[in-house]
Amino acid sequence: MLQFEVLSDIGKKRTINEDSAAVYTHPEGIILAIIADGMGGHQGGGFASSTAVKVIGEQFMELDSSEFTTEENWTEWLKEAIFHVNRLLFEYASENDELEGMGTTLEVALVRGRSCLISHVGDSRVYAINQDGVHQITRDHSYVNVLLDSGEITEEEAEVHPQRNWIMKAVGSEKHIYPDLHSIELDDDTFLLICTDGLSNKVDSESMLNIMLSETGLREKVETLVELANSQGGEDNISVIALKPFDMEVNAP
Repeated sequence: MLQFEVLSDIGKKRTINEDSAAVYTHPEGIILAIIADGMGGHQGGGFASSTAVKVIGEQFMELDSSEFTTEENWTEWLKEAIFHVNRLLFEYASENDELEGMGTTLEVALVRGRSCLISHVGDSRVYAINQDGVHQITRDHSYVNVLLDSGEITEEEAEVHPQRNWIMKAVGSEKHIYPDLHSIELDDDTFLLICTDGLSNKVDSESMLNIMLSETGLREKVETLVELANSQGGEDNISVIALKPFDMEVNAP
């Protein structure tokens, strides 16, 4: 069993929250955690993110999990779910002028026991955090990462690049999308942290590690992360999902 906490905050500067975040628990005990960061204006961004989370969550809850006997089965379902919501959003944008240009990042973690299948599109992130440190599982689909891969800029230059928030891939923004897929095993000592860039742009790895490994409850950990991001300016919406094995909880006195 896993324990989880979800928190989405509007931040200090925005007038609406274009992030969406949810955790769905299937009757069979399988967990689906989803975070999406919408873009395309106040109307389009919120619509894109909330629709992606809702549609994939509803499909998941309707599944007969007995028909999925291997990780390959689950991988195919997850890919098809993302293909479906991408087509749905792309068609909505094509048919409604007010939604033109909308899209959303999308992080999906499907947890069965200790097996975790992760799908990634955009620049929201998934981290595994334990005593060994903070490991970023996903790699941002961003303009600066393209420049880094080509050797045109350094890591230090990427951190301050004026286009560091430009993303190269988003669900709903083009007719076809192909997510990155990752498979990991969760152990008793590892937290899974999923977040939008409103958190990752403001909270460094050392702070993230100290908060997640502190002797506090899981709810307090995610609240502290969001409070820290807000204290650093909070210019963007901030969304966090934290998950961990049930027997690992250390409660505050």
